[in-house]
Amino acid sequence: MFNGIIFNQGKVDKILNRKKGINLFIKSNIPLKFKDIGISVSCDGVCLTLISLKNKILEFYLSNETLNRSKFKKIKKGDLINLELPLKKGQKISGHICQGHVDFFSKVKKIKLIDKSYLVEFSTNSSQKKNLIEKASILINGVSLTISNITKDGFEVWIIPHTYKLTNLSKLKINSLVNVEIDILAKYVKNYLNEK
Repeated sequence: MFNGIIFNQGKVDKILNRKKGINLFIKSNIPLKFKDIGISVSCDGVCLTLISLKNKILEFYLSNETLNRSKFKKIKKGDLINLELPLKKGQKISGHICQGHVDFFSKVKKIKLIDKSYLVEFSTNSSQKKNLIEKASILINGVSLTISNITKDGFEVWIIPHTYKLTNLSKLKINSLVNVEIDILAKYVKNYLNEK
């Protein structure tokens, strides 16, 4: 479990292609040690298992299932990745409960600077859009945000200066891809109501 509050980032150092996935190597100063191998790490919102650590380079394995559901299918060397360690007992939850199970990847449609914040619109298809709720929490590249508006072809979020500065959301451009996880509570409620 994560809460979508980002304090660490890393840069893609190497990508090793495999028959049914990839090994992803990310260089970061995130506070991990050799004894932490096996821990879950949120990488741009995707929960991945740390399989090796050497010289501040973290190694993860991504299956084809993960690649097909996330923007990591288009990952390249040098990309900046938001990193978050799993929640600990007693830790404050400043964002919202996040699983690291990406639902889909989305494309940036519009970016507008208003005062000191950014209003960003993302595209969705009809099946994805029906699961979105205005003012609900949403995870974008591992960052906990709030849906400010449901648009004709997607949804909008506000990115405040603090979040913009500390995350890779500052690198977004038109047509950039992002990982999206819908609030798990919203999904449970909808599933329950659909069974009634």
